[in-house]
Amino acid sequence: MSFGSKAAERISNKVVLITGASAGIGAATAKEIAVTANGNIKLILTARRKDKLQDLADELTQQFPDIKVLTVALDVSKLETIRPFVEALPQEFADIDVLVNNAGLALGRDPVGSILDEDITTMFQTNVLGLITLTQAVLPIMKAKDSGDIINLGSIAGRDPYPGGGIYCPTKASVKSFSHVLRKELISTKIRIIEIDPGNVETEFSNVRFKGDLEKAKAVYAGTEPLYAEDIAEFIVFAITRKQKTVMAETLVFSTNQASATHLYREE
Repeated sequence: MSFGSKAAERISNKVVLITGASAGIGAATAKEIAVTANGNIKLILTARRKDKLQDLADELTQQFPDIKVLTVALDVSKLETIRPFVEALPQEFADIDVLVNNAGLALGRDPVGSILDEDITTMFQTNVLGLITLTQAVLPIMKAKDSGDIINLGSIAGRDPYPGGGIYCPTKASVKSFSHVLRKELISTKIRIIEIDPGNVETEFSNVRFKGDLEKAKAVYAGTEPLYAEDIAEFIVFAITRKQKTVMAETLVFSTNQASATHLYREE
């Protein structure tokens, strides 16, 4: 049997929940999963922008008429909405097999001492507390059947902190530490904890970080050949389509012109 058919066999008919699915890595992951499963998949797509989610769902159903897609407006920074969301899932989507904790953001590059309080709160609420709260809500579902995959999107920033990342870097370090704890606590189960740490990836990320300043956002990638959302999606799908006993525990993903968070080769 070929690699492709093996991957399809291992993911087909599963229920996959993806946060931050309206664009970037989340949307690319939904598409890659749908293609790998040949449409034999149930996707729960969440993000703040319901219209973008619906556009993605329409695209997927046009390509795969039999695919099942549920779109739900969810802001993971609003912690009180997370458990009610999971508890209210329709029966067809309630038995979650794969959780992709993708929602996350950076705000600003201000040095410590001048970071806005609201930016600190939003980054921790979204990147850390939202991820933990959703994982806690979904984990009992996976424990009940002793199987499942939890994919946490970390970052090179969680391994290699840099000036101007005084809050974002600690939030991603928290994701790494939480992933380690989960992996150790679940050692007697068949639930896999997979952490993917991207380097320089060109998505809406920098637009959000610089609060709509497109010139600053473009400067992040100037002279480089960055990765794109589809590149990270391929790693996520590869990880969740391995044999159940195989865990891609941590994966650091760079483009060929990057060697650390701040070491990038830029063409003049």
